[in-house]
Amino acid sequence: MSDNQREAGTIILDPTHASFAPEETVHDLGATHFIGIGGAGMSVLAEMLHEQGVEVDGSDREPSAKTDRLQSLGITVEFGQQAKNVEGKNTVVFSSAIKPDNPEIVAAHEAGERIVHRSDILALLMNAKRAVTVAGAHGKTTTSSMLAHILVNAGEGELADPSYAIGGSIQGKDGAILDGGHAGKGNVLVAEADESDGSFAKYHPQIAIITNSEADHLDHYGTQDNYRAAFVDHAGHATKAVIMCGDDEGNLAVLRALGATVAGRTIVYSTRNAAELGDLNGATLVRIESESETAESGAEHFTLHIPGGLIGEEERRIAVTLTVPGIHNARNASAAIIAAALLGMDVERASAAVTSFLGAARRFQVRGTVSQVTVVDDYAHHPTEIAALLDAARRRYPQSKIRVIFQPHLFSRTRFFSSEFAQALAKADDVIVTGIFPAREKQEDFPDVTPATIVDEALKLEHEPAKDWIRGVEDMHTAAPMMVMRAHHGDVIFTVGAGDITQMDEVILHALEAHRWDCEG
Repeated sequence: MSDNQREAGTIILDPTHASFAPEETVHDLGATHFIGIGGAGMSVLAEMLHEQGVEVDGSDREPSAKTDRLQSLGITVEFGQQAKNVEGKNTVVFSSAIKPDNPEIVAAHEAGERIVHRSDILALLMNAKRAVTVAGAHGKTTTSSMLAHILVNAGEGELADPSYAIGGSIQGKDGAILDGGHAGKGNVLVAEADESDGSFAKYHPQIAIITNSEADHLDHYGTQDNYRAAFVDHAGHATKAVIMCGDDEGNLAVLRALGATVAGRTIVYSTRNAAELGDLNGATLVRIESESETAESGAEHFTLHIPGGLIGEEERRIAVTLTVPGIHNARNASAAIIAAALLGMDVERASAAVTSFLGAARRFQVRGTVSQVTVVDDYAHHPTEIAALLDAARRRYPQSKIRVIFQPHLFSRTRFFSSEFAQALAKADDVIVTGIFPAREKQEDFPDVTPATIVDEALKLEHEPAKDWIRGVEDMHTAAPMMVMRAHHGDVIFTVGAGDITQMDEVILHALEAHRWDCEG
């Protein structure tokens, strides 16, 4: 926290404020306390600092799988946030979910302790590594997980044993779930660059991947133009290369706004050709060709056409097969493979390694099948993500009815994109919209936003079946058994959203077992 903020006697938590000089390292932190240490992004950073010998502890509201893991590593976690938790600390770390009146923030402020945003810690970790960031409204976790998977399984020398800071878990072999944070001995750090609060402006990676720039987080940015401008700024911080998806119109707008120097080191990957894309502002195009998916297999196939001069003098056509379905994953894998090649890995070795990637946790994650009804969980929480998910579902399960329980994430996002959510959900056969997961927001600030906000928009659409295909049910514990009672054998039930809707998967599976006779018709 800056001196003028202290002198004014106010507490200003600005996630965009850079707290460290470029020459500082994690060893300058001293005893470090994380407020909300059980959060997906916070727990990863705490673990990485702990692995590098920094004295770390933290607090959270209640126990969770994340706090259990941290405690198993020897990291102290206090439950309940109170002033005494920050006594004697040198650095206190907050996330954008933490407010200035938090008792630990107030105590740290009064004690003169250094208060920094989680992005400052990630920026510090990047200073000592060859960093690759992944930014975008959607696709961040999957793309960064794919690149980490490639490096872990095929990296040699300095590319082996990478560090990674991914805001979610990864599906490992044999169903094991791997944590999204690791401090490796190699010289590469793969990190999600969260754009939601503008804090990714602090990062200066070697390689910046931008999956898309479709407007989101307008509660922070206000307008689409402001949102895209933040990506233009972020791209300019990459010292070696920018890798961008050309299938997103927002990205194309960002590309055309880049200065000549940055655009000249930008690589665009796309299913479209140069004529279809138009002005590439001097960037290099890598084509995704012959994309297809074998029905019901979940196997995604495509060819990556790499022009001469990018990773060698000759042009290359690399065949890629993915275990995870959907054209959106072909795009994610293309970015990961290109990044691995730019880091120095043989491109064919990288493409072979990505085949065994099973997906980030909660990304088209099959949770079980009972009485021929399959339950799938997915983190999709933006309309475009939901549309991509349901398109992939149709290809994976072409003969099935697709039933969705969707929990919106954030009141502001629900208000901004209610019509778009309705259109995306219309790709399903049967939908229940539950109460909204508030995250950092409060219902009283959005009294008019409810499940009906989306349902009312959906009912304006033409949809088959036209009657009763979507409804709002506030309590997800009511919605889950309701959906089970509607299911028949061969159906697929998706739990969708970035909140705690994932908890309903076990509820649904148990209800299917108890009511399996309802699934025979």
